[in-house]
Amino acid sequence: MVRTGPAAGGECLTMNDRQVFASRLKGRPLLDGEGLTIGRIRDVVILPAAGNEAPRALGLVVTLQRRRIFVNLARITEISIDGAHLRGSTVDLDRFTRRTGEILATELVGKQTSDGTVADVAIAPREHLRVGWEVSALAVSHGLGLRGRGTTIVPWSKHPELFHAGPLADQLASLRELQPADLANAVEGMEPSRRSQVAAALDDEELADLLEEMPEQDQVRLLAGLGIERSADVVEEMQPDDAADLLAEMPAEQREKLLAAMETVQAADLRRLLRYDATTAGGLMTSQPLIVTPDTSVAEVLARIRNPDTPVIMAVQVYVCAPPMATPTGRYLGTVGFQRLLRRPPATEIGDCIEASVFVRPELSERELAARLAAYNLVGVAVCDEDGRLLGAVTVDDVLDHLLPMGWRRTGG
Repeated sequence: MVRTGPAAGGECLTMNDRQVFASRLKGRPLLDGEGLTIGRIRDVVILPAAGNEAPRALGLVVTLQRRRIFVNLARITEISIDGAHLRGSTVDLDRFTRRTGEILATELVGKQTSDGTVADVAIAPREHLRVGWEVSALAVSHGLGLRGRGTTIVPWSKHPELFHAGPLADQLASLRELQPADLANAVEGMEPSRRSQVAAALDDEELADLLEEMPEQDQVRLLAGLGIERSADVVEEMQPDDAADLLAEMPAEQREKLLAAMETVQAADLRRLLRYDATTAGGLMTSQPLIVTPDTSVAEVLARIRNPDTPVIMAVQVYVCAPPMATPTGRYLGTVGFQRLLRRPPATEIGDCIEASVFVRPELSERELAARLAAYNLVGVAVCDEDGRLLGAVTVDDVLDHLLPMGWRRTGG
């Protein structure tokens, strides 16, 4: 990790080897996995946390061909003298837009405190978590201006007022610490106006996670206040089975407008799911389980399972199919649980690890489906058509969600 202090005064002002000052990041390159420059770092995005938790350093603002983009710090493997090293070689090219409550490190520079003027902000990896960064300290100059009579480092907690961004931002900070199910309960108890404010302030992925934990009618009402384009972006982030359930509850005209605003491939996928009755295996399945070809190595499959973007329930087992990989796939061959993968040599082909080839038809009722999962002790089961092609997969949580009585989230969630 880079070991350097703030620009003001030219001193080395670190508290430990892992601490990085924002001023020393500015202008450094963002490098891909092969060491090639993608863009230049311009700022650090900070989000105040709830209670006495340190503010989170969410990511970097990077300029790429005159476009300002956001790069999550969770994707940064190392910060060195050369720059910030990205995991992989792709970045999201959407323009950076600041969300409610977020603060830029450069905005804190020049702020007055009881100790002096803020000259720099330090961030460090979060010690209590495997991934993530947080604000660790402030560099404060004494006297007039940023180049006063010396600079000292103080813990961020000495000046927590710098990280307050208003009542809504403070509430969002506490809400973002909740699990999606708990967040859904909190949001459902709000006044409609505040609920809409919170929905507008959450990013697309956060809002998608929230919607997946809410009853479909509440989902429809929440989306209604967002506009068609934002709603389409959020639905695209949802799991296909949850998105299909949501769309099924909408009036036909609203549903068609939303599908028309979505990406073509994802819209076609959802239209296919909407053909099935909601109380059948076809209506409960996701069309995007973890699918691999039989010649894929165990090492590659485990790497996909470790991807933090892979939902936990989807990472429990993989579905082995002949090409093509998009549903409906080629011939379905069977499933492999991740525990079995951990016991096999990394170079082994996944086709040699298949444990079972149990599947159900899309028209199977949800109660028969539940009995099948229980009989075979399954956490998920393949859904195949009459030609043996994989259409999707149903996981046990989807079945429970439908079999439990209405309102179960409020009483036992």
